[in-house]
Amino acid sequence: MASLVKGGAKYRDYLSDEELKNTKWRNGPPSYDVVDKLFEQERTHVWAEGSVEDKVQRLLKTWEMELVHKIDPNDMKSVDPTKFKKSVNGRKGLTPEEAMKLGGGYNTFLQTSLPENLRVYNPDDETFESSQNVFRSIFIRGFAIEVLHVYSGPPEIVYKFRHWGYMEGPFKGYVATGQLVELFGIGIFELEKESNKIVKAEFFFDRGELLGPLMKGGKNGESTSEMALLEASKCPFMK
Repeated sequence: MASLVKGGAKYRDYLSDEELKNTKWRNGPPSYDVVDKLFEQERTHVWAEGSVEDKVQRLLKTWEMELVHKIDPNDMKSVDPTKFKKSVNGRKGLTPEEAMKLGGGYNTFLQTSLPENLRVYNPDDETFESSQNVFRSIFIRGFAIEVLHVYSGPPEIVYKFRHWGYMEGPFKGYVATGQLVELFGIGIFELEKESNKIVKAEFFFDRGELLGPLMKGGKNGESTSEMALLEASKCPFMK
C-alpha cells in the first residue's frame, strides 16, 4: 500500500503507514511532494546515501517534520521529550511544552527583543496556525532545507544549513517579489549516547536574512526604504 505521506519518507523517518495511523497529527499526515521537488531541483549537494552528511540531513528533516506536525511531544521519536530543549541565538532553552505556549514553529525561531514598532513580524501576536498560514502563503512551493557541511559527528553534531524558498505570496502587506529567499545558519544537535535521541538543539542565524527580503517589494508597489530593511535585518545577537 502506498504511503499516505506522498513521498516524504524518502528523506524522513517515522512515516510508515503504521506510524501514521498511531500518531496525533495537527492537520492530518503531512505531504512533502511539493517541497521535496524544490529540494531535489535546487539543493547544492547530493550526499551519498549513508554518509555522515546524509544521516544528519535526514535527522534534521525528520526532527523538523515532528516539530511542526505532531501535537503530542510523546509521539516525537527523534527526541527524548522528557529531556529535550531547543534554543535559538543563545536564548533560553525551551521544552516542547514551553515552545507550544509561544506558538511553536516559526514563532520560536523568530523571537526578538526589538521594540514592537520595529517588528515586521511579531511572534507575540501570532498563534501556531496563523504563523503557518503566513509563511505557507508566501512560500507556495515550500521552504526547503539542506545540510551544507557537518563539522562534527555524534554525540554532538554541529552542521551548517541552508533554508530557501521563493516569495510567491504577500507578507504582512508587502507585495510578492517572486525572488529567492535564503537563510543560512549553524545547528547543533546533542544526542543521548544510549538512545541516540536528540536532547538539545541549538540554532544560530540572522533572522533578517528571512524577513529583510520579504519587505523588498514594498507595500502597494512602493519600494521599502533602506532604513526599514536595515531595521528588519538587524543581527539577532544584538536584539
